Amino acid sequence: MNLSIVIPLLNEAESLQELHNWIVSVMQANHYSYEVIFIDDGSTDNSWNIIEKLSEQNPNIKGIRFLKNFGKSQALHAGFAKAQGEVIITMDADLQDNPEEIPELIAMINQGGFDLVSGWKKKRYDSVVAKNLPSKLFNWAARRTSGVQLNDFNCGLKAYKNIVVKNIEVSGEMHRYIPVLAKNAGFGKIGEKVVRHQARKYGETKFGMDRFINGFLDLITIWFLSRFGKRPMHLFGAMGSLMFVIGFFAAGYIGISKLYRLYHDLPYDLVTNNPWFYIALTTMIIGTQLFLAGFLGEIILRTKNNEERYKVSQQVNL
Repeated sequence: MNLSIVIPLLNEAESLQELHNWIVSVMQANHYSYEVIFIDDGSTDNSWNIIEKLSEQNPNIKGIRFLKNFGKSQALHAGFAKAQGEVIITMDADLQDNPEEIPELIAMINQGGFDLVSGWKKKRYDSVVAKNLPSKLFNWAARRTSGVQLNDFNCGLKAYKNIVVKNIEVSGEMHRYIPVLAKNAGFGKIGEKVVRHQARKYGETKFGMDRFINGFLDLITIWFLSRFGKRPMHLFGAMGSLMFVIGFFAAGYIGISKLYRLYHDLPYDLVTNNPWFYIALTTMIIGTQLFLAGFLGEIILRTKNNEERYKVSQQVNL
């Protein structure tokens, strides 16, 4: 199979038939062997019924339905697990991503040798204040933190080699950082293509300012994981050891100072009356806790098991 198209969606019933027809016309024009996997992320409208009807009409249409809304990352993870194509395309279901971009994306993967190609919606039809400016700030921070030089991390239209999606785990809200996850997994050839962006035709945007807050928090998480995720002891152990040593020598200095005064019959105060004693003690305790956190992190990494992250209630053609 040449191609798998993975489409997560939430309450996009109005756009599904039109999106299906658009994708099929592009597939037929280019003679692709393909599958389209719709992941219904707990929609409350008629989306799943439409997916079932489309699958009856077209055997290349497949579907996964979640019991409830688990999020885009979990939807992509489920789609990636089922995808069989040599090239995987992800796109949104709201008709803002253009299926006619797919042949060029595939060419960049097959002929260009890229592991992953991300779309760049250079010209957008979104609110400047509510979405464009925060998006620019977010992308700038992501570039500086991750080292991946993309202009639009959150573009839903992306192309991947099959081996890439089978070797990354998309969880939480990490779908924004799939290029970073791919880089951390060893897939360094990441490209970018300017793609056409279209105004939303049906329904309402799922965008909210909380997405950017969560996005920046996830950015901190992925920065930490990329640097210390496989070696937490290098961070927590080093910080804990440093703090413990500082506290230990500070406490030692306080104790030796008192013994010196006792030996030379000099006036002295109780150690417990010295505020620096409590600072030193607290520093040693925190240092010990940090060291133990790193040690426990190392143990967890070596014994962790994959946890269930979503529940599927129905499937079509899978």
